[in-house]
Amino acid sequence: MTENPAASSIALALQVLDDMKAEDATVIDLVGKTSLADAMIIASGRVNRHVGSIADSLVEAFKKAGHETPKVEGFPACDWVLIDTGDLIIHIFRPEVRQFYNLEKMWGADRPRERLDG
Repeated sequence: MTENPAASSIALALQVLDDMKAEDATVIDLVGKTSLADAMIIASGRVNRHVGSIADSLVEAFKKAGHETPKVEGFPACDWVLIDTGDLIIHIFRPEVRQFYNLEKMWGADRPRERLDG
């Protein structure tokens, strides 16, 4: 069984999310669902400032671990910050924004796999 190449990135991100008291972190395996990334993490911060602090900490942790600087979108509003490390996409939401977009349902395990016809 081969290990998901994003496994070390996921472990790093989950540690930072835990340290920063992010809420309801969910990991979604994207292998076979899209070529965008191998995995996605969705988590919540309590308010805009918390979302921004979590995102800053994640970016710093990835840089400190020797990764290229992740691409970040969603500053300065911090309702929803997206961090793209290449093999991992991390979404940090305020709770009501997370509920509105409901990415877990869109990308979650209950989503049927795409088929290539032809």
